[in-house]
Amino acid sequence: MNEEIEKIIEKEEEKLREELIKQKELEEKEKSDREKLLEKWVPKTRLGKEVLAGKYKDIDEIFEECRKISEPEIVDYFGGFQTEILNIGQAKGKFGGGKRRAWRQTQKKTEEGNKLTFSVMVAVGNGKGYVGIGLGRASETLPAREKALRKAKINLIKIKRGCASFDCGCSELHSIPAKTEGKCSSYKINLMPAPRGTGLIAGDEVKKILRLAGIKDVYTKSFGKSRTTINVAFATIEALEKLNRIKTK
Repeated sequence: MNEEIEKIIEKEEEKLREELIKQKELEEKEKSDREKLLEKWVPKTRLGKEVLAGKYKDIDEIFEECRKISEPEIVDYFGGFQTEILNIGQAKGKFGGGKRRAWRQTQKKTEEGNKLTFSVMVAVGNGKGYVGIGLGRASETLPAREKALRKAKINLIKIKRGCASFDCGCSELHSIPAKTEGKCSSYKINLMPAPRGTGLIAGDEVKKILRLAGIKDVYTKSFGKSRTTINVAFATIEALEKLNRIKTK
């Protein structure tokens, strides 16, 4: 029995080592890709030139001065941001129909035939209070994703985090400081503070946005048509943005 347990432990340790190696390789690859992009970057705005010159050491300093980010390379310069693709589309077909997918396909009737357009929505965040979303459209999938990623970085916002739950007395930034709500078209979402350890009581796409924003515990309640993921994402961002207007002690 002891030998079997030791073998199981060894296998688990090997798996952990392999995962750590893969994670390090991905981090190194992302770092090298970011460095290559920054080498080719020629700033076009005043803020971009100041960032490249080393005036700002952290992205917090830019938001404290209420400067507008107009170049996605500024966000890449500071690093630490992760991306998530939201499932805004729906698969077609007899057996795979109804399944959610990343690409939303639409077509327009023209004299030359059907003109296809692909839409994709991307969320960006660093898990420390910064989050943004972007919607991109193009005739092909990759350009649409690049557009969405660019818009998400430009639309980056800083949100307030805290702990306002009556069942939790800690002062850590694991939840939200007050109840808030957001609305887009027919969809409406309410975000409520939750005690530590509750987790994210929300839909899959809302979870992606909240995780990127650095929120670990929250209750949600939604109204309206939640199948339209684009409206869900915009409503969630509106609710998070309203936290900045709430005065907390």
